[in-house]
Amino acid sequence: MIEREITPILEALFKKYPVVTVTGPRQSGKTTLCRAAFPNLAYFNLERPDLREFAIEDPRGFLKECAGGAVVDEIQRAPELVSFIQATVDEVGRNGQFVLTGSQQFRVTEAVSQSLAGRTALLRLLPFTIQEVLEARSTLTVEEFIHTGFYPRIYDQDLDPSLALGDYFETYVERDVRQVSEIRNLSAFRKFLKLCAGRVGQLLNLHSLGNDAGVSHTTARQWISVLEASYIVFLLEPFHPNISKRLIKSPKLYFYDVGLAAFLLGIETPHQVVSHPLKGFLFENLVVVEALKHRFNQGRRSNLTFYRDSSGTEVDLICSLANKFLAVEIKAGETLSSSFFANLHKLRNLVPEDIAGQILVHGAESETTRDGIRVTGPIGFVPALKTIELSLQD
Repeated sequence: MIEREITPILEALFKKYPVVTVTGPRQSGKTTLCRAAFPNLAYFNLERPDLREFAIEDPRGFLKECAGGAVVDEIQRAPELVSFIQATVDEVGRNGQFVLTGSQQFRVTEAVSQSLAGRTALLRLLPFTIQEVLEARSTLTVEEFIHTGFYPRIYDQDLDPSLALGDYFETYVERDVRQVSEIRNLSAFRKFLKLCAGRVGQLLNLHSLGNDAGVSHTTARQWISVLEASYIVFLLEPFHPNISKRLIKSPKLYFYDVGLAAFLLGIETPHQVVSHPLKGFLFENLVVVEALKHRFNQGRRSNLTFYRDSSGTEVDLICSLANKFLAVEIKAGETLSSSFFANLHKLRNLVPEDIAGQILVHGAESETTRDGIRVTGPIGFVPALKTIELSLQD
């Protein structure tokens, strides 16, 4: 079994809080992580109808079964239980009592923030990172990363990515969507989700998206919220430095797993990625979500934005670090071109005193520095990011 990068943070927080809550997409490895980290805790999965009924109908009796501490899976299935957990942890008065997991981030966060404020740490577990995958596979090409994605089960069971992601998609639409929201037209929602994949890495235009899906602007906004709530997509907000340029205000749309986006685009083999018209955007998604995983695996919130102004200057990723920021440009091409560096140079001229470092991530795993800009591939990206972060702590 691959040890997850977030494990030391989870174990440390469990000693400091009565409750630790772990959210993340379905099949991101939450259960495996928590049971491996705390093998001596009792385990209860609220997806089981009998356990869910027990927890809802007799919460005090259920919690007596958890007297020595417990991992409670899919807590959003019995949100009323959280209030009783609060009373229990206050009565016992010690840290390290419960680990809760959930796959619907807004519902779980709402429940724990209302009842467990000050009593729980909140962690987010996304699918494997590139470095975690490389513990199981010696090497993968960029195209294989994009086609396969990062859901642990695909690697653990050596599954065909297209089949596994197809099953994931159907299960999500048929079950999770109904739990998160009362969407009756599942066919239209499927079409909407595929249209989102076609806009990966691009500015979100709800009017255009709604028109193409045959739904209203209001419905498109609601469905984006559903996809966010169930850890399918996330929105990257624009960066607003203290400069006079007119800046774009719309967020950009990304998938938490690039493999799912590739599946929704009809990609069935790594070779299809090579010439796909959206390869550059998929590559960008791959890199952006690696930065997000790096942040979450430290137990921190996202510090990511992007820069784009009305003159067309765009830098794909901005990582806020203390009072400065790191600028990251992402290009799928393997051969370095001077044009790859143009927007980084422009941004450096606009706010030179605020930039802690600059990275160019491109499609080859070369490591070099050009005009003060670190050049790396997707495998070397997070190690480069860590190096810059450590330099700011010295």
